[in-house]
Amino acid sequence: MKKITFALTALLALFALNFQAVAQPFDEKTKPNSMVLTQSININQANISQLSLLKGIGKKKAQAIVSYREENGKFSELNELLKVKGIGKKVLNDNLAILSI
Repeated sequence: MKKITFALTALLALFALNFQAVAQPFDEKTKPNSMVLTQSININQANISQLSLLKGIGKKKAQAIVSYREENGKFSELNELLKVKGIGKKVLNDNLAILSI
C-alpha cells in the first residue's frame, strides 16, 4: 500500500510541475531557450499561437508567416520561410528539427 501511495504522490508531483511549466505565460524575452516541443509544427497549418512557440518567433513574426501563407499559398518547402520578412537562416536552422510541411 505504501508503494502505491508513493507512486501516486510522485505522479501527482510530476503532473503539477509539468502543468505549472506549461501554464505560465511568457513573452519573447522570457521564452525559455531549452523548450522542447514533442510534436512537429506544420507551417502550412499552424496558427499564430503555435508558431510563436518556435525559437526566435514572437507574435509579430508568427503573424508575418500566416500573412505570407494567406497571400502566397501553402509553403512547398521549409526554405520558403526565408521569404517571410524577419525570418533569417538562423531562425530557420534553429527550428528545422521540429518544422514540417
